Amino acid sequence: MEIKKYTFLPHGDERGQLVVVEENKDIPFDVKRVYYIYDTLADVTRGFHAHKCLEQVLICVHGSCKIHLDNGFETEEVLLDKPYEGLYISNDMWREMYDFSSDAVLLVLASQYYDEADYIRNYDEFLKFVRSKNS
Repeated sequence: MEIKKYTFLPHGDERGQLVVVEENKDIPFDVKRVYYIYDTLADVTRGFHAHKCLEQVLICVHGSCKIHLDNGFETEEVLLDKPYEGLYISNDMWREMYDFSSDAVLLVLASQYYDEADYIRNYDEFLKFVRSKNS
């Protein structure tokens, strides 16, 4: 499995740091939706889904968390703990976010507006979906 991480250029001086993320320049899609997750307890796992079309870039802008990725054939765990790094997640990737630090803020940039029909929330259905695409 190829994991794509983007490193965004921090601009900083004695006043602090600034990171800019531009659609179709720093990430590979138009941003249609932005949301963030925070105040998540350390023992909580979120996600448990994939998407048919939507792509995402996840940035842990504060604190840290881990991402479990599964493409239907192999899995990988990714640590997000730098506010200038983004993790690209393609549309046909099962994702679970876990092990949130108490101060974690996970920012998500999404390529599509919310559409419940785009979600695959059942793991067995996800496996059928990715295997049918690869046959």
